[in-house]
Amino acid sequence: MLIWFLPVFLTLLLIGLPVFFGLLAAPGLLIWWDALIRGDTTYMRDIALLYRNVYNGMDSTPLMAIPFFMLAGEMMNRGGITLRLVEFAQALMGHFRGGLAHVNVFSSMLFAGMSGSAVADTSALGSMLIPAMEKQGYPRRFAAAITAASSVIGPIIPPSGIMIIYAYVMEVSVKDLFAAGLIPGIMVGVGLMVITKVMADRYDFPVASERASWADRGQASLKACFPLLTPVIILGCILWGITTPTEASALAAAYALFISLFVLRTMTWRDVPEVLKRAALASAVVLLLVGAAMAFKTVVSLSRAPESMADFVLSLSSNPLMLLFLINLLLFVVGMFLDAGPAIIILGPILGPIFVNMGIDPVHFAMIMSVNLTVGLATPPMGLVLFVASSVSGERVETISKAILPFLAVEIVVIFLITYVPALSLTVPRLLGYAG
Repeated sequence: MLIWFLPVFLTLLLIGLPVFFGLLAAPGLLIWWDALIRGDTTYMRDIALLYRNVYNGMDSTPLMAIPFFMLAGEMMNRGGITLRLVEFAQALMGHFRGGLAHVNVFSSMLFAGMSGSAVADTSALGSMLIPAMEKQGYPRRFAAAITAASSVIGPIIPPSGIMIIYAYVMEVSVKDLFAAGLIPGIMVGVGLMVITKVMADRYDFPVASERASWADRGQASLKACFPLLTPVIILGCILWGITTPTEASALAAAYALFISLFVLRTMTWRDVPEVLKRAALASAVVLLLVGAAMAFKTVVSLSRAPESMADFVLSLSSNPLMLLFLINLLLFVVGMFLDAGPAIIILGPILGPIFVNMGIDPVHFAMIMSVNLTVGLATPPMGLVLFVASSVSGERVETISKAILPFLAVEIVVIFLITYVPALSLTVPRLLGYAG
């Protein structure tokens, strides 16, 4: 069933079926077909188990962190907090050649510490920075490409919805995954800035503004002070064991509401229902996907497919380094077509135990898988943020896909550094007491 799942699933997507229904229809059809071949009349029991586990997959306290983080991100965007972050980034980096491109990347790094969503990053920052970059003379395709490429930092630097899903599925500590994501996220951001500088010098990109005075930088820092405290509160509470991730996410949403309404006064009570509605819809999409993928995971476990896959993977090579290379290729291809959340839920229980049994640290493998599939969000032909960037910029997906290739090359280099240098992922968790 595992062999045929991906072709059937992709076929259903190509004919226009939403991902949620594809995740349920594909295994349902395969269960029915397998039972028909074997003459088994009890297949309805397995199908009932598949669909009953949709609710069970969503009914989890740790997963409640996802809607709260989305709510916090919506409140910050509606409350004008995103604009303050961009102004702060421009005060620090706007005087460089290609300044607005650097501001784009740095803003994504700041926004990542609040929303944990690549789509929210692309939508919020792209709507402001793409028109501004085009006005300054950047090609629109470049502006859209750097926005899409930098947005993948969102799910790497904590908080991260993808890491919450991975921790839930694989029973790994969310705190350890959040700590492990700090250095890889910064590496992606720095790598994108380096390639941006090279391109800025080659193509003579404009300087966004004159060097800001220390007074202007101080004023921008003061305006961004309250927003910048959000990731400090979230990560401080989680990493030091003060709250659970779910409690920290609720605290972040409450903090965003408080500063937007009463401190910055950039949002009114009339805006709250619309913000709640947008957050609820976005959360429903994610949780339905999690529920469907968890239901599929149950059926896969019953079919003993993970054991078969483990035997197949180990037959390819006995060298862990070569297997990690091959798995990175597999994850990269999967990321081209499948969203990171469902891919983690489907492949995590299959691939994770194989490499953990080979001596790979579970948190290290979590970073390999999470970062690789996150980069897939910006990878042609089906990368989700490419479509969001296209919608925001008005540029065709095909054009953005060509312009994003240099940035993807940098992110692939970072993936292999994370893969073969475990200390990049494990240093911070170990400093915080991780004993893996």
